Amino acid sequence: MPGILIRDIPEQVYNKLKGRAKSNGRSLQQELKLILSDSVRHDMKDGAQLAAKIRKELEAGRARYSDSTDLIREDRRR
Repeated sequence: MPGILIRDIPEQVYNKLKGRAKSNGRSLQQELKLILSDSVRHDMKDGAQLAAKIRKELEAGRARYSDSTDLIREDRRR
């Protein structure tokens, strides 16, 4: 299996990754493998296509949805 070497990682980034791995019960290497695998699995192009499909389906149903801005404002005033 191929390996990757990444140099000059800022210490703050390294520490955050190490903390994330520890809180998830994984080694740093396991955590980084998972992060890299997730990043290529969730392609932005696929997400945009899915959003367009959902938008088209909603528009086809002629459903009307209210603007939530007024509700949010009202909630913030409480």
